[in-house]
Amino acid sequence: MSWQNLRIGHGYDVHRFSEEVLPDKPLLLAGVKISDQRSLVAHSDGDLVLHALCDAMLGAIGEGDIGRHFPDTDDKFRNIASKNLLEQVMLKAQTKGWHLINLDITVVAQTPRLSPHVKSMTENLAELVNLQLDCVNIKATTTEGMGFTGREEGLTCYAVVLMAKDV
Repeated sequence: MSWQNLRIGHGYDVHRFSEEVLPDKPLLLAGVKISDQRSLVAHSDGDLVLHALCDAMLGAIGEGDIGRHFPDTDDKFRNIASKNLLEQVMLKAQTKGWHLINLDITVVAQTPRLSPHVKSMTENLAELVNLQLDCVNIKATTTEGMGFTGREEGLTCYAVVLMAKDV
């Protein structure tokens, strides 16, 4: 495979915690319910792992970012399941002849503790993007109490993808 048929994409997303628990918006990460004791403020369901992944894939295929395709000013995306956004991004990539090789995700969270959920998040994400488990990596880290995530005001996520052009 030629290097011209490979592309790297980087994605980033951040959401703040809502001041109260929103019963219709549990904390979802990589499509997995992490907590019904915390909610993120978001136009969609707020799954920042899937949002960062969408951004990374869109960047790799030269299609801008998630806000360009699914603006938070459009009511048709209000409370939409982020897995539906991911499906649309994957379809766009396929249409342009690109597919995922692997992905690496880092979730930055002081709270809640994510290590008990990483395995199920990884398994669910691998299924969502149709990759083998060893091609999907999710890590969780804290900021040692520094910054907005350290003050438990919200969560941050970084995603990196490698994509290949179908030949």
